[in-house]
Amino acid sequence: MMTLSSANLIIMKHILKILALLVAISAFWIGLLRASLVPETHMWLLPLYFIVSLGCYGLLMVGVGLMQFPSCPQEAILLHQDIVEAKDFLKKKGVDVGFD
Repeated sequence: MMTLSSANLIIMKHILKILALLVAISAFWIGLLRASLVPETHMWLLPLYFIVSLGCYGLLMVGVGLMQFPSCPQEAILLHQDIVEAKDFLKKKGVDVGFD
């Protein structure tokens, strides 16, 4: 019997959320088409508006993610120590690593 890892479960949950959203949007659009609430000339532009809105939302989420990017001072210290160790190792081997 095959089991799914937690990463696969998370991916499956995201796929199901996206599919549910697409089904809901499609049902809403078909409902608008059948009810004739929006003029026919504007109705066919709704998917385009949705795609543009989705792109704007994606850009907004990337921007928010960049603004809230966490700093990792402990990792910065460890990285600096690794750089110093690498420079010392290379100097011992006779490699010019530039100025300190």
